[in-house]
Amino acid sequence: MREADNDLQDPWLWLEDVDSDRALAWVRERNEETEGELTALPGYAPLRARLKTILDARDRIPYVGHHDGLFYNFWRDADHERGIWRRTTLDDYRTPAPAWDTVLDLDALARSEGENWVWAGAAFLEPHGTRCLVSLSRGGGDAHVVREFDVAARAIVPDGFTLPEAKTSAGWIDADTLFVATDFGPDSMTASGYPRIVKAWRRGTPLDAATLVYAALPDDLSASAWQEPTPGFERQFVLRQIDFYSSELFLRDPADGRLARIDKPLDANAFALRDQLIVELRSDWTIGATTWPQGALLAIGFDRFMEGDRDFDVLFAPTPTTSLDGIAATRGSLFLTILDNVKNRINEWHRADGRWRRRDVAVPGMGALHVSSVDEYASDQVFLTVTDFLTPSSLYLMEAGSDARAFLKSMPAFFDAAPYAVSQFAARSPDGTDVPYFVVMRAGVPLDGNHPTLLYGYGGFEVSLTPFYSGVTGEAWLAQGGVYVLANIRGGGEFGPRWHQAALKEHRQKAFDDFIAVAEDLVKRGITRPRHLGIMGGSNGGLLVGAALTQRPDLFGAVACQVPLLDMRRYHTLLAGASWVGEYGDPDDPDEWAYIARYSPYQNVAPGKRYPRVLFTTSTRDDRVHPGHARKMAALMRDQGHDVLYWENTEGGHAGAANNEQTATMWALTYLFLLSQLK
Repeated sequence: MREADNDLQDPWLWLEDVDSDRALAWVRERNEETEGELTALPGYAPLRARLKTILDARDRIPYVGHHDGLFYNFWRDADHERGIWRRTTLDDYRTPAPAWDTVLDLDALARSEGENWVWAGAAFLEPHGTRCLVSLSRGGGDAHVVREFDVAARAIVPDGFTLPEAKTSAGWIDADTLFVATDFGPDSMTASGYPRIVKAWRRGTPLDAATLVYAALPDDLSASAWQEPTPGFERQFVLRQIDFYSSELFLRDPADGRLARIDKPLDANAFALRDQLIVELRSDWTIGATTWPQGALLAIGFDRFMEGDRDFDVLFAPTPTTSLDGIAATRGSLFLTILDNVKNRINEWHRADGRWRRRDVAVPGMGALHVSSVDEYASDQVFLTVTDFLTPSSLYLMEAGSDARAFLKSMPAFFDAAPYAVSQFAARSPDGTDVPYFVVMRAGVPLDGNHPTLLYGYGGFEVSLTPFYSGVTGEAWLAQGGVYVLANIRGGGEFGPRWHQAALKEHRQKAFDDFIAVAEDLVKRGITRPRHLGIMGGSNGGLLVGAALTQRPDLFGAVACQVPLLDMRRYHTLLAGASWVGEYGDPDDPDEWAYIARYSPYQNVAPGKRYPRVLFTTSTRDDRVHPGHARKMAALMRDQGHDVLYWENTEGGHAGAANNEQTATMWALTYLFLLSQLK
């Protein structure tokens, strides 16, 4: 392991200065080298053009969100590089070619203001009204400006609510008042770079005159507040997010601002659903003689809970193969999406005569399912999305209490799926744990180990990886003869909180062991061999492939490492890194650094070893995971004599690309790199 406890021993520390002339000159040189090599490869230009066509396709599904009887969609295509925000009615949305009404043209706004705006969402005054808070990001970062917008006038409200660029959380209390958590000046942000102070801001008054609602501690992750707008159940809540996995939730009295703590476990999530309180557990919860299990979903009357009752209804209890994957509320029902051995099914709960009643929803049994409410305030309809690796995603409309579903729209088939088959296997990790994974490959090909194979993983933050349909992956990888593998390693949420917590902090190596075990199982099955096996991951997945690279360089032929964490000695000092100490541990604690140091890629890459070729990609405007991670790792490996490529997009934030043009370039470079190394 290379010593890097003392920053002065790190010759590449200057690459953390994002916008310095020296750092940007280094980036330009690396970009020129990478683009010069990869864009000259046979097939680059047509592949990039094909990916751009896929990304711009007008017959993609325009997913919508509801407000006050209308359905809103944000859309990018070849004619709208930055995008348009538009709306239609549900009746029109049902038709093959809805008549869209453009509310905001982001390209026109960017031109008029001389800004590279990237859409970051809108928050309406619910359930009725024409006002919303539009968030706009410069270049795609997490920080954004907030402006009050009137959808009836299709214009920014003159002298309306406006907030400068920051990692802001803002929401409506009423038509003239907001909850605002933003950068209020010195000591108003946490060590993670998020707001720790929430205020109530009245229209027509300066921001610095806003009334204090709550202040979290400087070492907390963040603070926020919101008003539940459901008619008849309006309540105000304040959230103290201590770290990624622990929080305090308070009920706020709007009359005097007093806070009443909602007595949930610190590591549980909770929310109000009309007259009910819903609690999702990350660990066992014992009260008296009753224990509710880790991963369970509980319900109880909100007012009764605040008065001290604890006689919960159990809406979901996990088994060794099941976990809760999603929750969607309608006017009178609650839809739960369940993962069962990484395949989805759906339960519907309806409350009648003071009791919760469950029914199993008849839906397709393979692939991934997603449920979202049409109008949670006034409707019992839901949208159902059905997808898998080989079937273009389809969108249906369903009604609570019925299994009937009306087809609305489908993704076009971007590649010929007929030659391929999907299999699910399990690899045995060194501690005996079975780790499932999916394989997508041509049916009937000989298992001779000669197939270029791409293994993708994440393994962190309780994020589940489920089957998905991607025209980019299909065209750029499968259609080029590649095998695609999705690994469901520990650290993710595929089997609930226990699967995630099995790879936290000092147990992080288990996620890497699982990933390596899947790679070894692919070789054992004859699907591929090391020289044909590539790995890819982004963000926490970039850390994953960085650790796999340094621990088992003999097992892989190429590595695509995207917007990664790599220098785990300094990750907590960079941008939002302090918020992830609950996931990885604290490098400033000698006991915790001892286990982090054993896997941190930047500290473990060494001269004299033979590593597979690596392509590092990141974004100058990534204000979540610092681009210095990728810059420093690439510089160090080059200095040690290793063969690496580096590409940094100037915009795009943590997504790596801000529009379809940039996305097509990024994926064309990445997949051509992998194909050139693995075929």
